[in-house]
Amino acid sequence: MFKNRIDAALQLTERLMKYKNEKGVVLAIPKGGVPIGYIVSKALNMPMGLVMSKKIGHPVNKEFAIGSVGLHGVIINGDAQVTEEYLKKEIKSIRNQLKENYKKFLGGKRPVKLKNKMVIIVDDGAATGSTLLTTIKEVSKMDPKKIIAAIPVGSEDALARIKSSVDELVYLDSPKSFYSVSGSYKEFEQVTEEQVQKWLNKTKDENQLVHLK
Repeated sequence: MFKNRIDAALQLTERLMKYKNEKGVVLAIPKGGVPIGYIVSKALNMPMGLVMSKKIGHPVNKEFAIGSVGLHGVIINGDAQVTEEYLKKEIKSIRNQLKENYKKFLGGKRPVKLKNKMVIIVDDGAATGSTLLTTIKEVSKMDPKKIIAAIPVGSEDALARIKSSVDELVYLDSPKSFYSVSGSYKEFEQVTEEQVQKWLNKTKDENQLVHLK
């Protein structure tokens, strides 16, 4: 069990040090992946960017992911069992939110090209893997040299789905009795937009923030 996201990030960094000073980019998935992305990018001496993706929650339980939405792509789990009307409404709403957050967090900074670069995608964990898979799908279109997914914890099913979609998967733990990502953390407070902005400002001050679109 991890103390918090900072503890998880420090442990994850140890597994990624072989990539220090490589020509690459660390992409964090807001909001929970941002503090982890900052620590990993700083340790590896790589710039950090954001990649916008968010889960689609089940109408009965919003914490249960039935798919995910990116700025340009969507993944729906095969057993979602919800109406087409619900999906269309959620996809539109989530995508509008992602666009607003993207503008808010990154403003008018020029995009970075991922072609022929190593890309390390980080988040605080994966329950179903949908959010990471949407992110991987979008990043793949940009012709990177290599895609690495790095997360502290994930369910066995999520890890299997992610592993088949990337060049390398780095993770620290996969409990047999997996209930939620938060169950692997002693402290797992919701990361606020203000906290995301704080991490991004630190990255910007160190000239390590890049813009992905």
